[in-house]
Amino acid sequence: MQSAMFLTVHHDCGPMDKSAGTGPKSEEKREKMKRTLLKDWKTRLSYFLQNSSSPGKPKTGKKSKPQTFIKPSPEEAQLWAEAFDELLASKYGLAAFRAFLKSEFCEENIEFWLACEDFKKTKSPQKLSSKARKIYTDFIEKEAPKEVRRKKKCPCFRIC
Repeated sequence: MQSAMFLTVHHDCGPMDKSAGTGPKSEEKREKMKRTLLKDWKTRLSYFLQNSSSPGKPKTGKKSKPQTFIKPSPEEAQLWAEAFDELLASKYGLAAFRAFLKSEFCEENIEFWLACEDFKKTKSPQKLSSKARKIYTDFIEKEAPKEVRRKKKCPCFRIC
């Protein structure tokens, strides 16, 4: 049975977002949604970590390298359940998340995110230009080799 994981990204699009939904009830609703989202992530990550330790049936007729599974400490895995940034900052967490995305046939999403993070850290204008071009040709351009899915009408996502 395949499980589904959705990555939610909060982005401040402008003044309308800030003015809409203010007040104590709105804050309570946001906190409740945040707790629900965190519980959902914990469940999905624990499910993935439990199921990633069983290699499954090897394919017949092909020689393959034996799979090695890297297990993080329980404390490190607990941090992942509390903050998605902790998962992405950990080499084990990133490897686990990448394996999960690969199993869901959407590994390009984490590759795109990593490329964008690298782009944000770049200082040289020459390198910025070449990295931007590479991100565009690899992930955004129509029929790109690792094309990421995006909403056409999203006001927060603009290509210049």
